[in-house]
Amino acid sequence: MLMSKVIGGSGDMVDAKPADFKDNLYLAVNGAWQENAKIPADKSRTGGFMDLDEGVEKKLMKEFHEYADGEKELDDDLMTQAVKLYRLANNVDHLSKFHQQPILKDMQRISDLSNLQDLSENMAQLSKDGFPLPINGDVDADMKNTAKNAFYIGGAGLILPDKSYYAEDNESGKKLLAKYAEIAGRLLSMIGYKLEDAKEIVEKALAFDKSLVPIVKSSEEWADYTKVYNPMDFAEFITKSDKLDLKSLVVDLINDTPEKVIITEPRYLDNLNKLVNDDTFENIKAWMMVKFLTGNASILDEEFRQTIGEYQLAKSGAKELQNRTKYAYHFASGIFSEVVGAYYGKKYFGEKAKADVRNMVKKMISIYEQRLSNNTWLSADTKKKAVVKLDKIVIKVGYPDKIQDIYSKFEINENDSLYDNVSRIKKIITQDSLDQYHKPVDREKWLMPGHMVNACYDPSRNDITFPAAILQAPFYSLEQTNSENFGGIGAVIAHEISHAFDNNGAQFDEYGNMNNWWTEEDYAKFKDLTKKMIEEFDGIPYAGSKVNGTLVVSENVADVGGLRCALEAAKQDSDFDAKAFFTNWAKVWRNKSTKQLTEMFLSIDVHSPAPLRANVMAQNMDEFYDAFDVKPGDGMWLDEDKRVNIW
Repeated sequence: MLMSKVIGGSGDMVDAKPADFKDNLYLAVNGAWQENAKIPADKSRTGGFMDLDEGVEKKLMKEFHEYADGEKELDDDLMTQAVKLYRLANNVDHLSKFHQQPILKDMQRISDLSNLQDLSENMAQLSKDGFPLPINGDVDADMKNTAKNAFYIGGAGLILPDKSYYAEDNESGKKLLAKYAEIAGRLLSMIGYKLEDAKEIVEKALAFDKSLVPIVKSSEEWADYTKVYNPMDFAEFITKSDKLDLKSLVVDLINDTPEKVIITEPRYLDNLNKLVNDDTFENIKAWMMVKFLTGNASILDEEFRQTIGEYQLAKSGAKELQNRTKYAYHFASGIFSEVVGAYYGKKYFGEKAKADVRNMVKKMISIYEQRLSNNTWLSADTKKKAVVKLDKIVIKVGYPDKIQDIYSKFEINENDSLYDNVSRIKKIITQDSLDQYHKPVDREKWLMPGHMVNACYDPSRNDITFPAAILQAPFYSLEQTNSENFGGIGAVIAHEISHAFDNNGAQFDEYGNMNNWWTEEDYAKFKDLTKKMIEEFDGIPYAGSKVNGTLVVSENVADVGGLRCALEAAKQDSDFDAKAFFTNWAKVWRNKSTKQLTEMFLSIDVHSPAPLRANVMAQNMDEFYDAFDVKPGDGMWLDEDKRVNIW
């Protein structure tokens, strides 16, 4: 449920022609690259973030291979288990002997449900065992008291990425749903269903999916983070379904009777009786079967992975699936993410770099503090509280010092199927998450592993995380000038700090509690500024569609605050070079994506397309105009009264 704010994001597709800096900063820096860049066949994009990602992938894949083949000794129990999972996932012949067998017992559990009461009585156990349900819950920090955990209730998710895909005029949505139906039917026949029965099951599943469309939240609604917090007395919650035993669901999951639960989608709960009743039971059962099978097909064997892969390719626009070895590496490093991240961080980043970057972060925080102190539109009272929040931000750099205990419970049996190994691990993860209900919130937990090329801010913990893998050129390098580094990693660091004061983060205090610490007048001014940011981006034509300014506002507030702050830091250097600063800012956003990924990101991603992040944010900085002598009439010119600066 946790929605942290990340820096990396949007997929993009722009006309790839070099341009003048005065007309298009992004293309002036990246145009030649954009013309020649080739998206790898097994990926749906390439560019700044992805280039680094591929570098990490190459390094770690080589090591996994050497350890798996016994070419190198490994003195690390947890990494040894990760390597065993890699070796098992890469053992095509071994897995093909199991073929569909491992999933049959779980599919039978759904098939055996005879009516809604049957589903209701088994809901908690089905939830613990990872089955899709029309209503479910999980444990996370209580947003109004983040020292404690609470139980959050959520609804079912759509098959396609967003509600917009189901619009009458969305042709690609129709094609994608038809592809999903075809693949789901084929998978059902592969586990033994007759073709006509498979077709009927898929039709019923799609009927339930269709009933969800008007009721579930859109990506734009989910982007308003604080709206997921809707506490409800438990006594009232359990009356919300005529047919499902909601009390047993929650009590059996957390082994307790809570006073309240948090509803993430009130509209869904209000419509629960309409969605889930005796008349819709057969559709729900079919939906559970199809969702479970499509969600787990890739961990059966290579034939199943290739089959579900056809749908994944249709969704992402990539030309081919990752080869089996690459898949095995990504799969193992995903399950053992913190273990692999710490291994990568220690080996390729180290304690010295950790200390260096931590100092950079502290410097950016002090610049931010100066900017808050010099702010002209905030009252003294709000400024004081903003500085307190800033001082309390917890900094996480590189990789965690201690790996979570849960990883020591993951034991891989290479004689078993991949499916059964993964099922055991998923159950351990689910149970561990539910057990957190009776424990205080773990503030030491990292949201991103060390080998991930990204960064994030968590409003409920008021912490910022910079994994080791993003801390390389073009973001950061000792070979680059300070101006270049500030245009890269400096802007990334300040972007994450700015999330503490974006339209979502601003509603949380220094301890990560949802709490209004603003004066009424100051907050009204802030809302006016965020409204200007929405207007600045809303409706910009992009890749045959348009940007949704409301969906992307939080990231844009962080971008403009981050760039402004990084610019102030860079200007303190005697050798400040504005051209180098803005050039590297544009360089880190180079991105080329498939049409399908671009379309999906415009619907669901809270980040603006990368070329717009590069260009529009630069247009908001007066220094950009001086650096490149941009005048009215030039493509990059934006009238002064239209430039948006918040922090």
